[in-house]
Amino acid sequence: MRDWDEAPSRQWRWPRLRVRPALKVLAFGLALGVWQGSAVRLTQLMRPHPGHWAPAFIWEMTSALAVTLLLPVLMTAVLNAPSPRVGWTRFLGIHAAAFLLFTSLHVAVMAGLRHVVYALLGLGEYDLGPPVYALPMEAQKDLVTYGLACAVIALLYEWRERQARALRSAELEGELRAAQLQSLTGQLHPHFLFNALHTIGSVMYEDLPRTDRLLSDLGQLLRASLERTDPTWTLAEERGHTERFVALLAARFGDRLEVRWDVAPGLESQRVPCFALQTLVENAVKHNQDRVGALEVRIRARAEADRWALEVEDTGRGFEAPSPASGPGVGLTQLGRVLTLLHGDLARLERGAGPEGGARVTVWLPRMEARS
Repeated sequence: MRDWDEAPSRQWRWPRLRVRPALKVLAFGLALGVWQGSAVRLTQLMRPHPGHWAPAFIWEMTSALAVTLLLPVLMTAVLNAPSPRVGWTRFLGIHAAAFLLFTSLHVAVMAGLRHVVYALLGLGEYDLGPPVYALPMEAQKDLVTYGLACAVIALLYEWRERQARALRSAELEGELRAAQLQSLTGQLHPHFLFNALHTIGSVMYEDLPRTDRLLSDLGQLLRASLERTDPTWTLAEERGHTERFVALLAARFGDRLEVRWDVAPGLESQRVPCFALQTLVENAVKHNQDRVGALEVRIRARAEADRWALEVEDTGRGFEAPSPASGPGVGLTQLGRVLTLLHGDLARLERGAGPEGGARVTVWLPRMEARS
């Protein structure tokens, strides 16, 4: 669906048509044709020689039917034309081309239907009139029809988008609660807490400053998981949170774990889903926890045009190899769902392989203006 507050995508979009709503619109068009035909017939009856009753209804019903059949042209124009505030040239260009196509097809379909119906009813040959007069006359009427129909279609699309936003907001609230719950039960679950406390206990008699730092890191991880209400925060905040998480992992795994950061300048203020990096780093460590040699986890952030990528790559076994970790990979699945709720088609999560054969997860996000 269209976000009316953002700049339009250059990718051409097409309306989605469904049978039941299309039949309802068609029935409405025919009913409107009958109504207009009755008005024309009443006007004819006011004259001394009103003539045959059928042409009035044929004219209006075929016109209404042709307009109904051509509504996808108008819907396509509305979907792809930006708001005039965004770009007048593209707005006028798309609607001018769509109107010319609409009025040409409308006259052709309408005249063709009238020829067929006139022949079936034995009314003789239908005559549209001299094209030099008939076509401009039809184009003037079509301009009013086109403008009103596009306005109604635009309002309907905006109403549907508002409803979709409200639904996404409600779904996102539930998803964020689930994400926070998972952060405690899935990532900071009792097993992780046991390992973290055991690690802290093992160094507390040897290195009190380090013990104090690890306890502080653990406390801040728990606090962020419990108190965070905004679905996103900056990459800088996410990095700080993940570094505390990595510090606890490093205290457990020692030299077997190495984390490298490569963040392009200017991306620290971009917003990411809360705990996204923590999920990706923990996923890399969890699926290589039985590794004897060193595991390197590389975290990158890079920009590309109007989007940017957050990438976590490891030198472990990769997605295809059997993993010692149990479970269906809920963390990545839930992160993908949160991305969809936050950004729709503008964000996605990709899984692949790194150059050493390990796992690589890339999260593509739209670039946003920094919040004040």
